Amino acid sequence: MSYATLAGRTAVITGAASGMGHATARLLAAQGVRVALLARRAERLEELAAQITAEGGQALAVVTDVTGQASVDAAAERVHAEFGPVDLVVNAAGVMLPNPVDAGRADEWQRMLDTNVAGALRVIRAFTADLVATAAEGRTADLVNISSIGAHVTFPNYAVYGATKAALTYLSASLRTELGPRDVRVTNIEPGLTDSELAGHVDNAELSGQLDGMFDALGGLSSDEIADLIAYTTSRARHINLRQVVVLPTRQA
Repeated sequence: MSYATLAGRTAVITGAASGMGHATARLLAAQGVRVALLARRAERLEELAAQITAEGGQALAVVTDVTGQASVDAAAERVHAEFGPVDLVVNAAGVMLPNPVDAGRADEWQRMLDTNVAGALRVIRAFTADLVATAAEGRTADLVNISSIGAHVTFPNYAVYGATKAALTYLSASLRTELGPRDVRVTNIEPGLTDSELAGHVDNAELSGQLDGMFDALGGLSSDEIADLIAYTTSRARHINLRQVVVLPTRQA
């Protein structure tokens, strides 16, 4: 599908080395969007940037760890130097580390909080001024946060992950009260079962097997399908905000 209205825009996409971020970067670039690719894995980013360039797009690989303020600040500086202000931000970086709370995995809790919540906030802080200025000029400005159905549907052993995503969903709703009056759209996307690298982070063999069983029973969405949804929401007329999108495989209740 063509999303012609996206052409000429400039996007920052976190988590671009894999999964939904990677797929979103490729799709937006194919629609004429200049894409700044932010993630930790340099080799993966360079490969993606080279692929996008070979296909006629414009991409900038920026090695970034969203859990560090200095890293995000440096990334924003480089993006601004190379591309100027941005008008589309996609917070796709995230980690899912399920375990029972009484397992006491404080290392996992901190990693999820630092990435899924504080990491998103750091990126929002770095580029909000760009979005507000873009909207003030009468152009389209979008902030897209990728949350999860786990934000409000409980799953055993996913309490901390779900809590981080509930925080992101609430943050998105609150940001609409601050940014919406200034014509900046905020979209919160909550995917259900999706084939991405998130499942590969699980170090609990029993829970990993349960995930595999859910995919077998329910099917799953692809990262490309989430990317397509992001392209659709951000290509609507600028006065239309698809504020909250829950997207599930048909068989997932």
